[in-house]
Amino acid sequence: MAIVHGSWVKLDQRGTGQGARSSHAIAIVAQKVYAFGGEFVPRVPVDNNLHVFDLDSLTWSVAGASGDTPPPRVGVTMVAVGETIYVFGGRDSEHKELNELYSFDTRANKWALISSGPIGPPHRSYHSMTADHRHVYVFGGCGLAGRLNDLWAFDVVENKWLELPSPGENCRGRGGPGLAVAQGKIWVVYGFAGEEMDDVHCFDLAHGTWAQVETSGQKPTARSVFCIFSNGKHLIVYGGEIDPSDQGHLGAGQFSGEVYALDTETLSWERLEDKVDSGGHPGPRGWCAFAGARRAGRDGLLVYGGNSPSNDRLDDIFFLSFSQELAN
Repeated sequence: MAIVHGSWVKLDQRGTGQGARSSHAIAIVAQKVYAFGGEFVPRVPVDNNLHVFDLDSLTWSVAGASGDTPPPRVGVTMVAVGETIYVFGGRDSEHKELNELYSFDTRANKWALISSGPIGPPHRSYHSMTADHRHVYVFGGCGLAGRLNDLWAFDVVENKWLELPSPGENCRGRGGPGLAVAQGKIWVVYGFAGEEMDDVHCFDLAHGTWAQVETSGQKPTARSVFCIFSNGKHLIVYGGEIDPSDQGHLGAGQFSGEVYALDTETLSWERLEDKVDSGGHPGPRGWCAFAGARRAGRDGLLVYGGNSPSNDRLDDIFFLSFSQELAN
């Protein structure tokens, strides 16, 4: 893989935004960023509004949503499949782990509760979620009795959950792992299992088998709660917690501000040279909301908010785009 450059742009924000927070989530449909959940004070959910940021006008609004609106939560995940957003799990204001799956129809602006209780994955927060054209995948997180390493798929066509094979003891239960789909495989990258981890595992969707893979190159240090997305055969990783706080979730720990790419064919890492196009660099942070996005004709990573090394919640938005050769 040739060395490529990533370019950061800080986006202006107009209108009343969601405000500073971490442990929240975003999903992108067309050119609109839907943001939900999060905390300003550690472990205290802020609200349950669905905030919308238009990537063209750079304006915030609040979706006039109807239906079964999810209660406030932190450590939540959301992804988009087509024009529908899916929200799963998290932790409520009483610090209870949740396992409801909600959908939000962006055309009708309507929430729906799809599954809860004994149906689907057990209760959890600070898990990870990704999607392909038909399935939503949920992995790991903090469960009722410790950290989890299970993998689930929700079929958005048949509206049903399927528990996929377990990776076994080689892949320790973990919170804040990276999760992405690339090359027909689901990739589990790093995470926190009582300590920051630096292992990589993948689940082959066609064969239904797990493998732990050895990576080489400019390997990132162990970390969790970072941003990740797949760009062709590459997994792009930004930021994350590299050393936990001795105060646990009440503190900030140490964060990274670097960008890495993992080639899922050669299994080689490379640190990317990321420059600033305008408005500055997001710097070290973790617990961000993030999603793959497209802006000005270029694919990239959208990063929103998070927690800073000074334990301050952030409300800025950055877009990291890449030169075209990375996708090849």
